[in-house]
Amino acid sequence: MTRRKLPIFTFTFAVLLFAGMAFGQTDPGVRSCTTCAGGPLASVSANNPTGSLAFFNDAKDTFQEVDSVSGTIEAGTGLGPRFNSRGCALCHAQPAPGGSSPSRNPQVTDATADGAQNTIPSFISSTGPVREARFPFFFDQFGNPDTNNPNGGVEDLFTITGRADAGTCSLQQPSFATAQQTGNIIFRIPTPTFGAGLIENIDDSALLANAANNAGSFGTSGAFNHNGNDGTISRFGWKAQNKSLMIFAGEAYNVEQGVSNENFPTERPLPGEDSASGLPANCRINGTPEDHTNFNATNLGTSSDVVKFAIFMRLLAAPTPSTTTPGGSTSISSGRSTFNAIGCAACHTASLKTSASAVTPGLSNVTANLFSDLEVHHMGVGLNDNVSQGGAGGDQFRSAPLWGLGQRIFFLHDGRTANLITAIQQHASNGSEANNVIANFNSLTATQKQNLLNFLRSL
Repeated sequence: MTRRKLPIFTFTFAVLLFAGMAFGQTDPGVRSCTTCAGGPLASVSANNPTGSLAFFNDAKDTFQEVDSVSGTIEAGTGLGPRFNSRGCALCHAQPAPGGSSPSRNPQVTDATADGAQNTIPSFISSTGPVREARFPFFFDQFGNPDTNNPNGGVEDLFTITGRADAGTCSLQQPSFATAQQTGNIIFRIPTPTFGAGLIENIDDSALLANAANNAGSFGTSGAFNHNGNDGTISRFGWKAQNKSLMIFAGEAYNVEQGVSNENFPTERPLPGEDSASGLPANCRINGTPEDHTNFNATNLGTSSDVVKFAIFMRLLAAPTPSTTTPGGSTSISSGRSTFNAIGCAACHTASLKTSASAVTPGLSNVTANLFSDLEVHHMGVGLNDNVSQGGAGGDQFRSAPLWGLGQRIFFLHDGRTANLITAIQQHASNGSEANNVIANFNSLTATQKQNLLNFLRSL
């Protein structure tokens, strides 16, 4: 009997059909919406209280400034001597100022802007995520990571050496090649700040009650990172290491742009240095703090940049979800039910209530649909970055708020993927609290998975 070969088109169709059955779910990709994020709270837009919209717009203008060293090239002052980028909104840009890493990485331009002489590290690309780098451990005398000597501080990518406004300052970039060769490097990408004022205004009691309600669900546990002095719950940053938006803004200004300010008033040393005393005198171009309250005879004083950054983030509205895109309302509704059923909501709490606010009615006693419990959870060896911050250990990360996820490009703390399916799968590894949840996800049908993905991209 002669065996008949299938026609090529028949064979191809069969393969595609099998592939569609086995791998039918796909990430719908970044949801397009020009009005879904970046605007102020409704009470601010209504100019209630009087003048709040003017404050927001002024703060937004400052957030969008690009810094130079002495303010002679760009509007902002104090860049460097070491930095990761030249402006807040350059990195917090997707899909609007205040967001996350954009599609075109500004760090490629930052490296050589205005004559700077930096080499672009291999982990930075024009289409990749904005990244900061950290060395989890200090290096020993042989150039190997010393696992008994934890580091974890930010190693700024660039220096101001060669810039037209940097004078004779000369500083060496860190050896990222050595860190990569030895595996002693991890990355972080910008966190979106939409709805940050709502997060700031959730009372600790509401967080504790939610934690008690979800304790042990689907194998999750979780814990809160606390401020070391007053004991209250901190909630900003990848490991919830910062208590307030003021601290969050001041630290970022100092670490990411090198601008000393009233929260962090001295020039920043490299990790491991006792002080900035090793900084050459010719790199100390400005008096410190470089950002401060501006005193004048007319108004007695105008706000510093850091105060304006905090105001801008505090008054940003939460992202607006879609009820129909992608996949239609039925798919999104079904996906949300699946999200709850398989255990995602055990950590990504759909909503929490804010407390009374003296700032603006839009922050007061309202429901924040953040999809986070603001706890830090053990995520296992797969996501462990060996960096401790406050009470959060190397494999512990804050449940990232999912509102606005539909318009994000890069996922997880280091931006390792732009595919939502991969980001979900990366939650599972040895020691992760999410293992049961991801096992539930893996057991879903292709249609159920697609509905879940559609729901997440609708946020």
